[in-house]
Amino acid sequence: MVESERHIADKVTIDRRYFICSLKETDELFAKAVRRHWSVENELHWVLDVSFREDDSRIRRENGAENMATARHITLNMLRQEKTCKKGIKAKRFKAALDSDYVKKVLSTVF
Repeated sequence: MVESERHIADKVTIDRRYFICSLKETDELFAKAVRRHWSVENELHWVLDVSFREDDSRIRRENGAENMATARHITLNMLRQEKTCKKGIKAKRFKAALDSDYVKKVLSTVF
């Protein structure tokens, strides 16, 4: 069990999450594994949902969902590598939609 305490303004919330694992190591190793899991959730899945609205995708046929997920991941990585625009991923996507020179700059980060 992991118990998290979150303070926002004057409100405190406590969240308990339960895990099943075979770790026989120390508590520190378990805590590190849990933090790594949430790091992936916060740095990747949350960004994909907010910036690309991935959870709202209605693609269901054949390999479409997997193909689009791969395309989103590639796009996210390219936008993260492009450093000239000091904005968030969502703003960079919008800029790329309006500016073909910026798209070329984003694509050039890969090659």
